[in-house]
Amino acid sequence: MTTFDAGTTTASTPVSAVRVRTRFAPSPTGFIHLGNIRSALYPWAFARSQGGDFILRIEDTDQARSTQASVDVILQGMEWLGLTPDEGPFYQMQRMERYREVLAQLKEADLIYPCYMSKEALDALRDEQMAAKEKPRYNGLWRPELGKTLPTVPDDVQPVWRFKNPTDGVVAWTDKVKGLIEIANAELDDLVIARPDGTPTYNFCVVVDDMDMAITHVIRGDDHVNNTPRQINILRALGHTPPVYAHLPTVLNEAGEKMSKRNGAKAITQYRDEGYLPQAVVNYLARLGWSHGDDEVFSTEQFLSWFNLDHLGRSASQFDDAKLRWINAQHIKSTADPTLAVMVAQRLQFEGIQAEPDARLIGVCALFKDRCDTLVVLADWAKAYYSPALASDEDMAKHVTQDIKPALASLADKLDVSEWSKDAIAAAIKATLAEHGLKMPQLAMPVRVLMLGTTNTPSVDAMLALFDKKNVVTKLKEA
Repeated sequence: MTTFDAGTTTASTPVSAVRVRTRFAPSPTGFIHLGNIRSALYPWAFARSQGGDFILRIEDTDQARSTQASVDVILQGMEWLGLTPDEGPFYQMQRMERYREVLAQLKEADLIYPCYMSKEALDALRDEQMAAKEKPRYNGLWRPELGKTLPTVPDDVQPVWRFKNPTDGVVAWTDKVKGLIEIANAELDDLVIARPDGTPTYNFCVVVDDMDMAITHVIRGDDHVNNTPRQINILRALGHTPPVYAHLPTVLNEAGEKMSKRNGAKAITQYRDEGYLPQAVVNYLARLGWSHGDDEVFSTEQFLSWFNLDHLGRSASQFDDAKLRWINAQHIKSTADPTLAVMVAQRLQFEGIQAEPDARLIGVCALFKDRCDTLVVLADWAKAYYSPALASDEDMAKHVTQDIKPALASLADKLDVSEWSKDAIAAAIKATLAEHGLKMPQLAMPVRVLMLGTTNTPSVDAMLALFDKKNVVTKLKEA
């Protein structure tokens, strides 16, 4: 069992006096997507900005739905984005002994009790309450109280264990996103914290983990707001000060629905495979619920220097694929050409094309990156320099005509004896245009089609200069 001794916060220790410790605690029951990973980005950024620690915890107690494939996507996605944890990953299923130890402490302190109400009886109770337009909740039938006679223990029911929630007062906390939240304890029933087989439930495991790992700030989605008062009460019963909470608004998809796999959300690793830069995704994600003035495009280093919890948004954010692609394009433009060449070479190698990140590929990246919104698009441009480009029959018929072939042959002859530089190629093109009485598009279009398979390229001289001279001459002569 892993133990933690990182300055555990007690009721007498103010949170401000301890090192900032945040956590990301995903459940591996589905592939993690952009909406999920934002709940890792903010606690990671806050820990980094405060010189604190970021902990990764895998909440895998739902064994029926948890999968290793989902765990792998979590780990790969975080590694790709650079969200490196300082501790972990820790797995809840490996901490069962610790949970049972704390359960025993609660039993000893008379803070929990066995409940023998069957599932059928509980369902019937809830149906009655809903029919009467009441909030469905456990009625405290098996809660021991002074002077109360409990029902006879049935022989055929294994009990669950319920936490004795306070019956009066309120649970209040100042949420860093939502402000002051107050919940009357009378609104909360006694939470099940252990199942009939003794395994602990989600809300109990979370409390023990946050307590043991000395978490000072819990930054998570607002679907956990209803869990918070219950978790606070259990923490206080165990003698610990609750952490600071920040509940993030939902991320919506482009249709305005909550982002989820069911609603078409993609695994975070798919963005990697589609050619997005990790720093661009971090940039885009950061703006889905936080802002720094009007800044739209920024580096991860800038984000960390600016980030705090005071500028988290209160409204739901909507994913915009076009905006993400635009942000990615800006980061591609600002990335050093040698760095891009390494990434493009890796992509080409994945497709079976050998290309070294040498001066040639660096030049290709420099020439074409302003036209690209993903690395996939940039690699597609680079392919023609390492494997034959295939033009469409339509473009070949339209641009590589019998009338233009003499000019192509003439250009090939001039290039064959020319110095191989952008300026020398430009001079050969100019001489060919004058010799045949042509305008630039009449010659440039067929050259583009033959060499890159498309009519839409950067300047012809710069495009040709990156090819092998012999390759260009041969193609033009064989046209």
